[in-house]
Amino acid sequence: MSTKAFKENKISQMKEKIDKAQVAIVTEYKGYTVEEITKLRRALQKEEGDYMVTKNTLAKLAVKGTPYEVLTDSFKGPIAIAFGFGDQVAPAKALSTFIKDTKKGEILAAAMDGKLLSAADAKALANLPSKAEIYAKMLGCINSPASGIVGGINGVMSALVRAVAAVRDQKTA
Repeated sequence: MSTKAFKENKISQMKEKIDKAQVAIVTEYKGYTVEEITKLRRALQKEEGDYMVTKNTLAKLAVKGTPYEVLTDSFKGPIAIAFGFGDQVAPAKALSTFIKDTKKGEILAAAMDGKLLSAADAKALANLPSKAEIYAKMLGCINSPASGIVGGINGVMSALVRAVAAVRDQKTA
């Protein structure tokens, strides 16, 4: 495969990922071994994401004309881009955990909904609860009043049954 064809293939692969992505996070991957990158890719794939090591010029060409074009200025040095296709928080959490565990690399920037997030904002994104956690909390809030009503009705009913049972026991004795 010629160099030009290889580059065009790489750009088209990246454009496919960009079209599906909900969030893109630019990281520095300096010092990672192949095993570590593979481990990170597997962790991101579990969270509906992907991790792509790329050249800066190819990344600039791939993001041109997309909502992720705001990341262009952060394409300096050895970079890789993590894409999140489902939950926007999960890839940031996976990256943050990986960087903390390996003590290598760092998050440089992120983009979500066409807006550029600084490194600090991207790290803060990792501290937010995931969609599943938010849904669980919402359901708990919705369910709580109903559970309270059921508990109150059950308490009244059981008190009534105990009172009737006590009267029955008095009359039979």
